[in-house]
Amino acid sequence: MPTGLPAKPLLAVLRGERRDPPPMWMMRQAGRYLPEYRELRAAKGGFLDLVYDSDAAAEITLQPLKRFPKLDAAILFSDILIVPFAIGQNLSFVTGEGPRLTPTLLSGDLDQLTAYVGRLDPIYETVRKVKAALAPGKTLIGFAGSPWTVATYMVAGQGSRDQAEARRLAYADPGRFAAIVARIEEVTLGYLSGQVEAGAEALQLFDSWAGSLSPAQFEQWVIAPTARIVAALNERHPEIPIIGFPKGAGSKLAAYARETRVNAIGLDETVDPQWAAKELPSTLPVQGNLDPLALIAGGDDLDASAKRILDAFAGRPHIFNLGHGILQDTPIANVERVIAAVKGDK
Repeated sequence: MPTGLPAKPLLAVLRGERRDPPPMWMMRQAGRYLPEYRELRAAKGGFLDLVYDSDAAAEITLQPLKRFPKLDAAILFSDILIVPFAIGQNLSFVTGEGPRLTPTLLSGDLDQLTAYVGRLDPIYETVRKVKAALAPGKTLIGFAGSPWTVATYMVAGQGSRDQAEARRLAYADPGRFAAIVARIEEVTLGYLSGQVEAGAEALQLFDSWAGSLSPAQFEQWVIAPTARIVAALNERHPEIPIIGFPKGAGSKLAAYARETRVNAIGLDETVDPQWAAKELPSTLPVQGNLDPLALIAGGDDLDASAKRILDAFAGRPHIFNLGHGILQDTPIANVERVIAAVKGDK
């Protein structure tokens, strides 16, 4: 290994080095597809109870690495909606329906919310506990939602198929929407910085709903806020690499990479890896982008899908991952199979 580069494979790639085999982790790798997670959740209570129990959250964060020791990173077990919870909205999770935030900001007043930044403290404690227990060579990834995606939940109070409520507000009252985004930026910057101070070695910004925006809105509500967060984090923590994951960005990925100045780009499953290899700068690390449904299906098609990704990115810094989060009905055997394929064990 060249002198001065990080010893941890994932950090080395995020700094621009090619590693063979590539490091890998999987979005939502800690969660419901693991029987040990389901057992702990049954004993401890609901999702938010687990997030705010630092011992339980640390255990869940580490579960995938115990089961799959060739994974190269642990990602903090938490949720992107911890930020609006700290801003002052009430957060709950409805079984079978997902998260709910109240009061919504579709008609409610942001300034009427009472911030509770102490709601972030248990997350930092989880990071500290994971870092203390993490095996050498493994990287701890912290994360937050990007401002656009978080804003869609804060405005509508829940997830939606096309984020129409947030998009309408952004068109109808851009000043008010900009104030919401600015508040999210402020809290997110502090939150990510706190994760780094607690031990996170890399960060990922999830923009799960970036694909619903027009090019002009993408520039205004995805690229610009992300660029400001990245610049501020680089100033505070210049040694910490940042992965940007603008799901659904498609042809806007090149502009996102260029203007946000993230250290690596996460690719969703709709991106052709050969296109990405051609269109994105050859020195830019990329992460992804196996279809989570291919992981469920398994078999020869899973092997072929993984090989196509590996072949497309063979000449550049690459972190193997999924194109989005692992699904709860994913067979354990298929996860083992793709890890073996990536790591050259079959």
